Amino acid sequence: MQKIDFEKNNGLVPVIVQDVDTNEVLMLAYMNEEALNKTLNSGYAHYFSRSRNKLWKKGESSGNIQEVKEVLIDCDNDTILLKVKQTGSACHTGRKSCFFTNLKTNKITMDKEEEIEYNFVDKLYHTLQDRKNADPKTSYVSSLYHKGENSLLKKVVEEAGEFCFAVKDDDKKEIIYEAADLAFHTLIALAYKNIHPEAILEELKRREGISGIEEKKNRKK
Repeated sequence: MQKIDFEKNNGLVPVIVQDVDTNEVLMLAYMNEEALNKTLNSGYAHYFSRSRNKLWKKGESSGNIQEVKEVLIDCDNDTILLKVKQTGSACHTGRKSCFFTNLKTNKITMDKEEEIEYNFVDKLYHTLQDRKNADPKTSYVSSLYHKGENSLLKKVVEEAGEFCFAVKDDDKKEIIYEAADLAFHTLIALAYKNIHPEAILEELKRREGISGIEEKKNRKK
């Protein structure tokens, strides 16, 4: 553990994951020291999610776990190679590997092996991420991404205003409708910055039991 240079990349190291039988590259993820410890101690791959800002076990929700057979480190001591026995698909899209799009032709080179079940917010986040590569002429979300950050944020402000007016008008149906619009466009902005909505939930959990006044004071320090 002491050989691994976690500090080179803000406490994280990239992890290349290969199928132990075929040597096919399945995915790229990141580990912090805690994730590596859990991986070594449990024998199953654990990673650190930069978008969620938390530790996670591969397959904890989908069942597509990775049993670790070998852990290798590169010559610079800053990249890990895991050789794993993959259960099901490695990619959230349901494909065996995350590497399935030809860069030059933009064509999909691998069919889905399964449909992976996620909770709704997680599924929506992945959909919003996928829309970054969609045609802006046919995708509303993609069109917002292509217009740029200012246009996207103006839309969030617009939806926030409409939500406030609905609350002011005391119309329950409109409040729900406008709140959904505001939440959706906020999620688009989060996905634009590669921040998973679960990171927001984790921040709210962190604040549980803390006075709002005290939280504001600590933030100003």
